[in-house]
Amino acid sequence: MSTTAHEETLGFQTEVKQLLHLMIHSLYSNREIFLRELISNAADACDKLRYAALDNDALYEGDSELRIEIEHDEKARTVTLRDNGIGMSREEVIKNLGTIARSGTAEFLKQLSGEQQKDARLIGQFGVGFYSSFIVADEVTVRSRKAGSDKAEGVEWRSKGEGEFTVADLEREVHGTEIVLHLKKDAKEFADDFRLRSLVRKYSDHIEVPVRMPKVETARDDEGNEIEGSEVTTWETVNEATALWVRSKGEISDDEYKAFYKHVAHDFSDPLTWSHNKVEGKLEYTSLLYVPGRAPFDLYERDGSRGVKLYVQRVFIMDDAEQFLPLYLRFVKGVLDTRELSLNVSRELLQQDPKVEKIKSALTKRALDMLKKLAKDQEAYQTFWNVFGSVLKEGPAEDFANREKIAALLRFASTHTDSATQDQSLADYVARMKEGQEKIYYIVADGFNAAKSSPHLEIFRKKGIEVLLLHDRIDEWLMSHLHEFEGKRFVDVAKGELDLGEIEGEEEKKAQEQTAKAKEALVKRVKEALGDAVQEVKVTHRLTDSPACVVLPEHEMGFQMRRIMEAAGQKMPEVKPILELNPSHALVERLEAAEGERFGDLALVLLDQAIIAEGGHLDDPAAYVRRLNALLTA
Repeated sequence: MSTTAHEETLGFQTEVKQLLHLMIHSLYSNREIFLRELISNAADACDKLRYAALDNDALYEGDSELRIEIEHDEKARTVTLRDNGIGMSREEVIKNLGTIARSGTAEFLKQLSGEQQKDARLIGQFGVGFYSSFIVADEVTVRSRKAGSDKAEGVEWRSKGEGEFTVADLEREVHGTEIVLHLKKDAKEFADDFRLRSLVRKYSDHIEVPVRMPKVETARDDEGNEIEGSEVTTWETVNEATALWVRSKGEISDDEYKAFYKHVAHDFSDPLTWSHNKVEGKLEYTSLLYVPGRAPFDLYERDGSRGVKLYVQRVFIMDDAEQFLPLYLRFVKGVLDTRELSLNVSRELLQQDPKVEKIKSALTKRALDMLKKLAKDQEAYQTFWNVFGSVLKEGPAEDFANREKIAALLRFASTHTDSATQDQSLADYVARMKEGQEKIYYIVADGFNAAKSSPHLEIFRKKGIEVLLLHDRIDEWLMSHLHEFEGKRFVDVAKGELDLGEIEGEEEKKAQEQTAKAKEALVKRVKEALGDAVQEVKVTHRLTDSPACVVLPEHEMGFQMRRIMEAAGQKMPEVKPILELNPSHALVERLEAAEGERFGDLALVLLDQAIIAEGGHLDDPAAYVRRLNALLTA
């Protein structure tokens, strides 16, 4: 039996009164975290005893099986949590529970040094977790005895979380601490076995100390009926107490990694790859990152869940800590465990901390290296790209520092295969470049067939020059941020002057100049006929089969991006195209021979056809049909 004596009532420090009021009414957004805080404190107490017992194992008092136990009484509306850790003396109880942010862990750490300090996996830098009890309890009782002290040196602390607390001496058989929460009426949900077990698994599943709860088993007769009076209560460990990420890589099988991924990502399929890394030094953390094999349903939702699970010394802090990976890597899942971060007093939000940026930079490089390694397996990487490729394309705009690394991971469709499958890397393109080619050519269109059949490709196909066929909605925006790769500049074949450089011989260039000079009169007539509909008219050498094409100025926004912006409600300034004519085409020869109104109609038809071939929209489709029908029936 325990007895109490030498009772005294003391007042909280003013700061604690303010803290309790703040904590109860506004600090924590989620009431259920009180259990996380109390389990963390209990695990600290067990860690402290373990280290103290290295020098004096008599402190265990014959009970070296460290544990945390949770019981509840639904009728009495109480939750009891106890540990057989280091415990507290009367003075420590008054100091730690009556003073703000004094968990005692900071003082304990000061007594450790060297490797001992590295091994002390302690949480208590937060200090005020105990006060979260008053979110759910209108009265809290703490009973404790310091390990190694006399049984008569126990202490009982009671408070209703208002202005004062009561401390009394207590005769206590066992060392450690017991906390009894007298729940508020609106918090009776926590005096429930299933609710408590689920909270332990959610927040404290990886705590190294076993967290146990009583389990009542009843014997049954041959017919399966319960035998009255045969109830036996046993203690069942609720948490797994195995944080996979803190084990060394050599100890973990691929099946264990896959099973853990399914647990953290709530996914039924295997991951494509993973990266497990422990960093020591100025910044200490452990990360375990995964690349999923399939996309979550909210991948493209602005408010979708993203980020890694954040733990501090195995204690779960945050489910989707998006601060540690850029948005274009939002598909990466996994765990980050560190003690380096400045969390706020409720441990729910990260403070502004340069360490967050350092860890983000390191994890970003780790994720990109993981993808680079995956890319060596062409089939696996193609699976990744088909699912997440368009998300990775956001990278060059978002992450300037890693633009070259991201570029190496991009895949495109190309005239090399003429397939819609995006499976060609920029490194592959560069390796296949023709002698004298100094640029990487690409075209952007609304769809693959529009890109593959574009008139702009005709000269490139004739000369065997590969062109990237870009047809995703994000592609033009991507290319506006991706200017070169391995020293080779990107060039949109539908914009600006066409310069094939050394691939074209001097004789070709001279012939082109002569043709342009010979057709000056035709160019002038067409420009006069089209008026303000075009910016310029010129003879081209980029066409072999089509009569005409439209080209935009080199630095102008492309047709695809303009349509996306307009669909989003953005008013775009009018841009007039440049019409280029193929002088050797039969329709252009017919145009040259035409006169009067027929000449004007044919010039407008050629312009409209060129716009359509580019994937553009006509301002007056009916007028185009009328002109075309007139020409066909003439």
